[in-house]
Amino acid sequence: MLKNSPNGYGLIAIVIHWLMAITIFSVFGLGLYMVELTYYDTWYKGSLDLHKSIGMTLFIVLLLRMVWRFVNVTPQSADNNASRFEKGLAHYGHIFLYILMAVLMLSGYLISTADGRAIDVFGVVSIPAIPFSFENQEDIAGEIHEILAWALIVLSAGHALAALKHHFINKNNTLVRMLKVLPSNKCLK
Repeated sequence: MLKNSPNGYGLIAIVIHWLMAITIFSVFGLGLYMVELTYYDTWYKGSLDLHKSIGMTLFIVLLLRMVWRFVNVTPQSADNNASRFEKGLAHYGHIFLYILMAVLMLSGYLISTADGRAIDVFGVVSIPAIPFSFENQEDIAGEIHEILAWALIVLSAGHALAALKHHFINKNNTLVRMLKVLPSNKCLK
């Protein structure tokens, strides 16, 4: 099952979710490593180029993920006992994760293109800079990028803890639905 069903996520949504999660945590770690390097470190330019390339690729995957989400069925809540508040929190939490990722990646783009140069993505494509910039663009976008990166990691950890709570305390399929494709007729607990 490639597409979502009312009872669970399809293979495409699951793969994109986990690919992005692993990549975001990895690029966050790379970012922490990068900021400790000096200009003269051998890995300075390579880590920066890799971070930019992964970030731009993630942005494209995020856009594809959002399109996939809008053209697919959204599975029903796996927790029939969830309060209206909890369902709303989950819904708006997911929306906030998407917005946070998009703004984080856009701030990275603004850092990288502040000097007017394009971003080279793995030597395959060049993403042009916008034709204008603002004063202290690199510094302002850099501050925003750092704050949003930490916010994304904290919110993602909360998202993971909520999934674990559903699995171990509520004993429903919330986590299982994002780990494997369930048959579309599988009953929700």
